[in-house]
Amino acid sequence: MTPEPQHHSIDYVELTVTDLDAAKAFYREAFSWEFNDYGPTYAGIKAADGSEVGGLFEAAEARPAGGPFVILYSTDLEESMRAIQRAGGRIADGPYEFPGGRRFHFTDPSGNELGVWSQR
Repeated sequence: MTPEPQHHSIDYVELTVTDLDAAKAFYREAFSWEFNDYGPTYAGIKAADGSEVGGLFEAAEARPAGGPFVILYSTDLEESMRAIQRAGGRIADGPYEFPGGRRFHFTDPSGNELGVWSQR
């Protein structure tokens, strides 16, 4: 059962991509994400429990840089880096240490920059 949305909580993260099929293939290969397909230009991102936590929206142009920064968690930072590179992503920064752990930034095939962090 999907939990009820909480008032004023972050409920959904949407990434704009320039090639929906390529983006789904990248995130599936790099992170084992699964999707709900809603047509030729949109796919929902499914969480491990089956709920939908975000989406991929295909647009003719990538979103400009800036805005909120999405950070994922990993129990194995180095393996996450290798998986991203195998899937066609590019490591943009790091890994580096920060209070609480280590992290790096990567770009997906559409140029979206995201981060991944680990406690180790």
